[in-house]
Amino acid sequence: MNRKRNHAGTIGKIMFLAVLFMLAGATIALADDASKFVPGTKINGVLVGGMTIDEAKVQIEGFYGREYNLTIKGKGSKTEVIKGTDIGYQVVITDGLKKVLEDQNASGRVAGPAEDNSHSLKSTVSFDEQKLKEKLNGLSFVSGQSVVSTVNARVSDWKQGEPFTIIPEVQGNSVNAGKLEEAVKSALTQELKEVNLEESGCYDIVTVTKDDEGLKAQCDALNRVREMQITYAFGSRSEVLGGEEICSWITGISDGVIQVNTDKAAAYVKSLADKYDTAGRGRNFHTASGRDVTLSGAYGWQINQPAEIAELVAVIRTGQSQTREPVYAKAAADRNNDWGGTYVEADLAAQHVYMYKDGVLVWDAPCVTGNVSKNHTTPEGIYTLSYKQTDRILRGAKQADGTYEYESHVDYWMPFNGGIGFHDADWRNRFGGTIYQNNGSHGCVNLPPKKAKDLYSLVYAGIPVICHY
Repeated sequence: MNRKRNHAGTIGKIMFLAVLFMLAGATIALADDASKFVPGTKINGVLVGGMTIDEAKVQIEGFYGREYNLTIKGKGSKTEVIKGTDIGYQVVITDGLKKVLEDQNASGRVAGPAEDNSHSLKSTVSFDEQKLKEKLNGLSFVSGQSVVSTVNARVSDWKQGEPFTIIPEVQGNSVNAGKLEEAVKSALTQELKEVNLEESGCYDIVTVTKDDEGLKAQCDALNRVREMQITYAFGSRSEVLGGEEICSWITGISDGVIQVNTDKAAAYVKSLADKYDTAGRGRNFHTASGRDVTLSGAYGWQINQPAEIAELVAVIRTGQSQTREPVYAKAAADRNNDWGGTYVEADLAAQHVYMYKDGVLVWDAPCVTGNVSKNHTTPEGIYTLSYKQTDRILRGAKQADGTYEYESHVDYWMPFNGGIGFHDADWRNRFGGTIYQNNGSHGCVNLPPKKAKDLYSLVYAGIPVICHY
């Protein structure tokens, strides 16, 4: 019985040794096949021992196409996995397999546990970026219910009747989407198997705390604006722009500068212009004869709206209360009645001209104005004297033969409406009455020579000239 057992044991040992010799022979055969990588060879983390170059390429690329996963590690040992197959992940070995095999053959094809046959080769990685974005957006690190947004301390938004305050910072666990995408793409490109969000700096961090001196300064600046008021003066009238309204225009602070919604500032300036501009609009004028007439003309007040918007924004940023006049594109003599107390009045119906200085009549004379029958009627309106000149020849339209419709020498020329002006007319011996209806001028206001001389000494460029019927 014992002999049988010993005989069976002997046979078993012989068979075991035979298998070992067979395996050793197979291993030797593999190691000796110069067209295949030695056993234990790893390329880009994939075992390719015993494979040809082509087989190894298929094996590596197939592995990454089928089995590659990227693990994303967050805070508190929280992990999520993005499967390569979900984002169309592919790796193509571009170069180097042949060189690895040649080096193995040149060094004697050494294999075994003690030999490091791991290699990293260049490859081309591709994936579907849109699918990756969808995967990233779906991660619990990004959109999960446990996400608490990290927020810097900031100045509160404006609320009617409430001062600005500092809202403290919140250190949450939110992930910066841009940094996350960058870190994940980098890992995919390098064929890594793990991304650590903390180590990659993907979590949002607080950069401004409630104790930040710059933030405190911003809050103080905004509260100064809230307490300021800007008073616009328009002669005896005024408009007050309060801090509460101004604060409703503020959109924030950038680089220490208060940002103002210019559309709202522009709307306010326009409202001032709509209310207080007079140029081109009808105005009431009390005539020398005691009547009230409504006249219009380019002379008057007109706010330069673009310039005033810029000035208003600059004033707001100072946080200082002040009284100011707007920037004007056109200005008149007086803010209350435009022409003030010094002006020339031509009563075209009465054919008489008056000059007032500081509200007192200092000169007057009869006149002859534009010929009504020939359609040369002198237009009414509010004008200003353009300039004054002595020894001037007035000419009419130039005719086909080179001559002028008329040529008249005058000693005193005072234009106020293009080619229409006051001047002496020594060819006339009568002025006033109804002469103008059939024997009037070409539109100018004719004056007796002595009276024209006296008026010339009194007027100046820019003095208001008011013509009416």
